[in-house]
Amino acid sequence: MESRTRSLLKAISWRITATLTTMIIAYVITGQIDAALAIGSIEFFLKFVIYYVHERAWLKIKIGQPVGQSQANT
Repeated sequence: MESRTRSLLKAISWRITATLTTMIIAYVITGQIDAALAIGSIEFFLKFVIYYVHERAWLKIKIGQPVGQSQANT
């Protein structure tokens, strides 16, 4: 099971990558750096929270998780 710290660090690293991508796309479409920065800023914080909650929720879902030793022998 992943720690909360690891989930948090993964969320941060992913958000930086995804936000930079969004900002580049926004700049290419609008041609305005201010618009790209505004869109990227909103997107970073909103999706950061959504990703962290999603990651933590998936830790509670048993599908695809290894079965513990005691359960494997029954």
